[in-house]
Amino acid sequence: MALETLNILLVEDDPVFRDVLSSFLRTRGALVSEAEDGREGLELFAKKRFDIILADLNMPNMDGLTMLRHIYKSGSQIPSIILSGNQRMALVTEALRLGASDYLVKPLSDLHAVEYAINQCLASVGASQSVLDENIDELSYLELNEHLALLEQNTEAAKCVQQQLFPGSTIDYPSIHVDYTLMTHKRVSPYFIDSAMVGNEHFIMYMAHFHPEDNRAAFACVLLKSFVNQKVKDCNNRLDDIVTHPQVMLKYLNERLVNAGLDLYCDIIYVALHLTHKELQVAQAGRGLRCYLRHGAELTRLALADSMQLGLFAWGQPSMQSRQLNGDDTLCLVTGIPKHKHMLMANDFQGLVYTPDMVEGGFVQMKVTE
Repeated sequence: MALETLNILLVEDDPVFRDVLSSFLRTRGALVSEAEDGREGLELFAKKRFDIILADLNMPNMDGLTMLRHIYKSGSQIPSIILSGNQRMALVTEALRLGASDYLVKPLSDLHAVEYAINQCLASVGASQSVLDENIDELSYLELNEHLALLEQNTEAAKCVQQQLFPGSTIDYPSIHVDYTLMTHKRVSPYFIDSAMVGNEHFIMYMAHFHPEDNRAAFACVLLKSFVNQKVKDCNNRLDDIVTHPQVMLKYLNERLVNAGLDLYCDIIYVALHLTHKELQVAQAGRGLRCYLRHGAELTRLALADSMQLGLFAWGQPSMQSRQLNGDDTLCLVTGIPKHKHMLMANDFQGLVYTPDMVEGGFVQMKVTE
């Protein structure tokens, strides 16, 4: 059976839904331990080895988010899937930031979506995966479309979700300093920036521009960040290192966006830096974004040809360049607006800004501090 011998921790306060879901998982071969809240879930987690956690976010005594925060703070790398009602997207976003692998919207239209999500989650961390037919593959994206419909209809919810993902204007890592400004007229920005340390040797950063420029951009940010975060975890667990290879990573991201079937497209520049050797790799998909090396008052643009956007079925290859980061060089990703380049040179870093007076877009700068 598809989930045979898997040890699953199911944390859910609704006894009827918990019984239905646990019964289904057992018919699929899983060994299920049940908890009715986060506190009981933590107690079971401390006593037994589990392969995966399924957890509701909204529970009494201790909610699922608090439970996961305790689990991941302890250093555990166990994969988890969040079960959330339609109005809990801000909490879903926070759970993904903590380390959750996936999420499903309640009420579930088909329990096979849970089975598919478990298989996908475990496959990404090297566990065995059953052969899934095309019908189940189609079911897996039903929940994504439900999230998308919610955010399309509720601008305030979309704005809240996106704000959860954006850091302050300055981000400090052990040997990297990042500053940025992104400006938007709308309540949801069509632009997104993100960065992460990968182990002790690598740093990644990317800037994206989503199309269409509407509330779906908030959902696209969640998707993109979760896809990248999963590959960061895979690299930290020594399963694969594609997150440090921009060209391969953009191919992976394109496949994920295409498979999601959400008609979301993305211009992106993705950067990976080897900190010891100062080796810089840059890849671009789409057009409209620019990459520069900054040295004092000089900006040197890296030649990256326009290519097809992410999210297209007939996608080709990104443009690519490798460089050595020298001395006091800083790396800058900028939208193709002259005013934004002037603001960058003036070190006008403000984080995410809502303003009707500026052209949408912005810039992000990365500097090695050691």
